[in-house]
Amino acid sequence: MSAIMHTAENATIAASVEPRKSESVMQNADAPAVVIEKPKAKGSKFSLRPFFLAVLPPIFGLIFLMLVWEIISVKNSGIPSPAVTLKSAMELFADPFYSNGPNDQGIGWNILASLKRVGVGFGLAALVGIPLGFMIGRFKFLSGMFNPVISLLKPVSPLAWLPIGLLVFKAADPAAIWSIFICSIWPMIINTAVGVQRVPQDYMNVAKVLNLSEWKIVTKILFPSVLPYMLTGVRLAIGTAWLVIVAAEMLTGGVGIGFWVWDEWNNLNVAHIIIAIVVIGVVGLILEQILVGIARVFTYEDVKS
Repeated sequence: MSAIMHTAENATIAASVEPRKSESVMQNADAPAVVIEKPKAKGSKFSLRPFFLAVLPPIFGLIFLMLVWEIISVKNSGIPSPAVTLKSAMELFADPFYSNGPNDQGIGWNILASLKRVGVGFGLAALVGIPLGFMIGRFKFLSGMFNPVISLLKPVSPLAWLPIGLLVFKAADPAAIWSIFICSIWPMIINTAVGVQRVPQDYMNVAKVLNLSEWKIVTKILFPSVLPYMLTGVRLAIGTAWLVIVAAEMLTGGVGIGFWVWDEWNNLNVAHIIIAIVVIGVVGLILEQILVGIARVFTYEDVKS
């Protein structure tokens, strides 16, 4: 009798469960189906957008400059138009290395003479400024000793040092190199010293534990850490040096792009002056890009121009 009662109860439970199952199945059937889309493979089409974004803005900038230049030349008859200047440039660069005497040489020789002066003054500044920056950053006594001197002399215009160079060296060429040396040395000293001071103290503690010599500390710890700062100082110095040499050569005379500009002004040849301005800018840009390339090779940081 009890078996019959259990069987009846199981049948009742089964009957009540079946409708629930059927209802859940109906609800699932009415629910919207979820479609899983496979990720689409990236197409191999070449996009020209990055190329246009890199090329078009400089082109539009140059076009804008030419339009402004053309408008100014129309308003002022003393300023040659871009077409006239281009024609003069083609004639000028047809033979840039002619030589008709010490005071009549092509623009190529003048550029080389200026680069030579910049190279000598810049090289001497690097030989003095970079080691001095290491010592100022490494030793607090030297830092306290030289900081007031640097703070006093750094704001002085490099051209203010030109008469001192003429007085000491008794010649225009060494005086111009002296001006380049003075204007180039400050960025190298300051950036190198800052780089040394920002070396993590943990590195120096490890050097003390290992009992490293001062030479190994400089070559193995300081130099790799300071290199990005040092190259930044070199980039700033070369830009300043190229700016100063043009003004220094205008005052000292001789062969050089600065003297060439002043000589063309005396001849009232404005087209050649504009050409010289463009040449000075291009040479300065090339020098900076060369140093940026060197910085990218020797440093791990992203170096921007």
